[in-house]
Amino acid sequence: MTVTHPIGAPQVGWVLYDDACGFCSWWVPFWGNTLKRAGFGIAPLQSPWLSTTVPLDQSPLGWDLTLLLADGTTVVGADVYRHVMRRVWWAYPFYVMAVAPGLDRIFNWSYRTFARNRYCVSRACGLHAPVDRHE
Repeated sequence: MTVTHPIGAPQVGWVLYDDACGFCSWWVPFWGNTLKRAGFGIAPLQSPWLSTTVPLDQSPLGWDLTLLLADGTTVVGADVYRHVMRRVWWAYPFYVMAVAPGLDRIFNWSYRTFARNRYCVSRACGLHAPVDRHE
């Protein structure tokens, strides 16, 4: 299955983020140009076109960073960072560390801990979300 967006599909796929999270809605667009050069588009998980394109978990607990590849495959969580770091030349050393034995578990734990607390981090940093689902 090839995934297309109304505006067109990026070469590699879409990095999908939780637009209800202030940090996520700031962080992913901040890296938008870098992601674009690496062949990725960005879009909120709440984008209407997604619900008609691919079945994603629509519960708030399912709003995890997701990579929707052009062939319809999805990658979720810390593995999204690994997939992207592998394609960005200057981030490749971070990819190597993120897959190294032992460090991979620390990377996964760090991602999961931050993801679980991202709304608290957003509030503490004063980063307000465009879509406010968790107030």
